[in-house]
Amino acid sequence: MGLFDFLTGGSGPDKALKLKSKVTQKYGEPSTRQKALQQLGEMKYPEAVTVLLSRFTITVDPLTTDADEKEHTFELIKHFGQDAVAPVSAFLKSSDQATSWALRLLQELLAEDALMGVIADTLQHLSSRYTRDPEKKVVLLHHVLGKQDPRVAPAVLPFLEDMSDDVKIAAINVLGPLKYEPAREPLLKLLTSEDTARRVQTVALSALAESGFGVQGYQEKVQAALVEPYSLDKDGRIQRRP
Repeated sequence: MGLFDFLTGGSGPDKALKLKSKVTQKYGEPSTRQKALQQLGEMKYPEAVTVLLSRFTITVDPLTTDADEKEHTFELIKHFGQDAVAPVSAFLKSSDQATSWALRLLQELLAEDALMGVIADTLQHLSSRYTRDPEKKVVLLHHVLGKQDPRVAPAVLPFLEDMSDDVKIAAINVLGPLKYEPAREPLLKLLTSEDTARRVQTVALSALAESGFGVQGYQEKVQAALVEPYSLDKDGRIQRRP
């Protein structure tokens, strides 16, 4: 640390990190928090982006102030340009909060191909760890719904075994239209398992009908699980009647 750093309270990155307590201060004068946000926005260090992102993890009263500050924080981070990509991507992977804000930022900062790479990587990371709150997984899965990127299906497949029914349903909805062959048997197992909730089975039926997969190896169990308007055709595929 140089003499100037000593006199001003540390190097730029250190100063940014020291402002986190003010950025995440829920009570007291809003001006203290807002001044810290502005100071961070004027810095040129990745650490400043990391601290700014922490503003999305708290909610303050009144809600109008909270919304205004979060929008201002969004704009401050966006102005970091490509320097914000790494800290925002790291935040998306590590934080269970503010997933929608991180995605929104990355949509502004990255081309679609690069964005899908970050999301696929994050999904792979999440599929191997337990999270008490399924919201983050659901938000990410909803974001890749309808995407034809080849990285999506392999990243989503493990979520068919998630503990949360909401996560299972989100994953099924992604995989059905993709017609991803490795998903055939896991979907059939979900449909025919006695442990699967009825609402999950209903979505699995729809996905299997949309995918056109055959039910070989599960025909009797599938037949027992069918409900209107679904039936099996002569080729062993689930059909939805008009």
